[in-house]
Amino acid sequence: MLLTSLDMVINFDNFAQLLPLVYSSIIAAMILGVLAGLIGPMIQARDMAFAVHGTAELSFAGAACALWLGTSVTMGAVIGSVIAGTILAIMGLDGKNRNSLIGIMLPFGLGLGVLFLSLYQGRSSNKFGLLTGQIVAVTPADLQAMLIVAGIVFVVMAIFGRRMFFSAIDPQIATAQHISLKWLSLLFMLILSLVVAVSVQLVGALLLLSLLITPTAAASQVTARPVLIYGLSMLFAMVAGVGGILLSLGPGLPISPYITTISFLIYLLCLAIGFFRKKSGWQRRHSTVQKPNYCMDKV
Repeated sequence: MLLTSLDMVINFDNFAQLLPLVYSSIIAAMILGVLAGLIGPMIQARDMAFAVHGTAELSFAGAACALWLGTSVTMGAVIGSVIAGTILAIMGLDGKNRNSLIGIMLPFGLGLGVLFLSLYQGRSSNKFGLLTGQIVAVTPADLQAMLIVAGIVFVVMAIFGRRMFFSAIDPQIATAQHISLKWLSLLFMLILSLVVAVSVQLVGALLLLSLLITPTAAASQVTARPVLIYGLSMLFAMVAGVGGILLSLGPGLPISPYITTISFLIYLLCLAIGFFRKKSGWQRRHSTVQKPNYCMDKV
């Protein structure tokens, strides 16, 4: 009974025949993994994980509205994300104010999205996809949009990335050096909004954090070097995205549970590695400190 149930969740029947059908989805997952790895450490440095969720809900509302109106879902998601990002950047520079704004925007965006989906009379799979993603239905237009967003993010991070990171870590010194926090916050929220907009259609508004937050949180458990955090975040996000696609082929189940599970398991593994590294480091320091005391006692 257990083996039968497990076979319904994980199996590789007809895997070779199904694999060519998801090549574009695998490319999309890799692009999204790179974007998540680029933007994730900045989200963590700015303590804006909650903001990602709030932005995703307004992006979901914009996409749902576009679906109801019969227009471009991608453009609707972008408009919703940009509106959310602009509001947070202009009005939510202070942490407490930002969290309050997100708490207001999140249920409002989700409520609007549910309303538009209720008005939409098309296929139910389109409704479900906006919430949980539909990465296996990637179109050439989706890939083109992701590549454009990836290009914009790369350019912005290459030019302003160091200043963004510095202002996030030490805003007081950044202000003393005449770095505009509000301008950098607005710029960061705009590129975050674009990443969220293309991600919502692929992994869904409800599961977005598994790619934008969890990989960076996992990487931070095993290293403190910024370069390695960026690299590992990209790697973990790509493994979760591509692995989720491959594992879901045989059972024919939604991809989202596989992505979130892989991402969570990576985090648990990194958490265990970080714990044992800290423990072994503490034991070495402890033995170094205690050894002279022991020798003195013997004398």
